[in-house]
Amino acid sequence: MNQLAPKWEFVSDNVMGGVSSGCIAEEIVGGRNATVLRGTVSLENNGGFIQMAFDLHEGGADVDVSPWVGIKIDVYGDGSTYDIRLRTAQLSRPWQSFRADFVGHPYWQKVEIPFSSLVSHRVDAAFDSTCLRRIGILAIGRERDAYVAVSNIGLYSAN
Repeated sequence: MNQLAPKWEFVSDNVMGGVSSGCIAEEIVGGRNATVLRGTVSLENNGGFIQMAFDLHEGGADVDVSPWVGIKIDVYGDGSTYDIRLRTAQLSRPWQSFRADFVGHPYWQKVEIPFSSLVSHRVDAAFDSTCLRRIGILAIGRERDAYVAVSNIGLYSAN
C-alpha cells in the first residue's frame, strides 16, 4: 500500500449558504491516532453536508494513481453511511465528483474502494486515474449528527 499523508481540511455547505456545522480534529480513537470529522448535517437553506478533504499535491496538481487499484482507508464511525468523493482534472464544477459510499462501523475497519466502483456524479465521464487531485470524506444528504475517524488512507494494488 502507498500511504498518503493528507493535510485534511474542513468544508461544509456554508460555502453555498447551508447551515451545517462541524470540525476536524486530531484525536486518539480506539488506541490510534486519527483525524476525526464530527458535526451536524442540516438540510436547511439547501444545505446538507460536512466534509474533510485534502489535495493529493499542494496546489491541486494532478497525481497519476493508475498503478493502483483503489483507495484503502482505516476508518471508525458511528454506524452511518459516509461518502468518499474524488476529484480529477476532468471536473470543472464543484458539484461534480466520482463517488462511492461506505459504512463507518463503531470499530476500526479497513475499507477498500476500488476505482472501478466509483460512480460519476453530474459529469458525463468515467474516472481517469491519471489525473486525481482531491479526496474527500463526507456526511451528506440527511439531517444527522456525524462522527467518522480516519487513521490511515492510501492507495492499494491488486497483489
